[in-house]
Amino acid sequence: MRTIYFLVPDIETTHKIVDELRAEGIEERHIHVLAKRDTPLQDMPEASLLQKTDFIPALERGALLGGTGGLLAGLAGLAFSGFVIAGGAILGAIMAGATIGSLGGGLMGMNVGNTKLKQFEDAIEKGELLVLIDIPRERIEDIKQKVLKHHPTAEFEGMEPILPSGY
Repeated sequence: MRTIYFLVPDIETTHKIVDELRAEGIEERHIHVLAKRDTPLQDMPEASLLQKTDFIPALERGALLGGTGGLLAGLAGLAFSGFVIAGGAILGAIMAGATIGSLGGGLMGMNVGNTKLKQFEDAIEKGELLVLIDIPRERIEDIKQKVLKHHPTAEFEGMEPILPSGY
């Protein structure tokens, strides 16, 4: 799955695009609309905390850094213990570090706006809407062409890297 972005000038056009995406079989959970605060989106799917913040990237960084810290702590414990401890202790330290790191990173990421969406802040504040669509790679070009053909005022703004397969 990849996320593609469209910047749309008004709510009416956005509503039509969302309806067409639904008609194309794209599930509502894969469509996200980001608008200026207090913009009534009616029945359109609003972008969630996961799209609006850096929660997921911070969670991943926290798990990596915490796991690394846990590994180092486990190895240091082995070096200072004077005897060989089974690998379970090191694995436990890695898991504890990854858990604590991912929780801390995720919490910090929730307080930071999505850095990938920063470039759209001015347009959104001026009243434009950002439509994010999570779709399989093989449908990207088809969906892009249909949206642009039916809504020439919408602007394709690119795509985001691969999302987890279970998303």
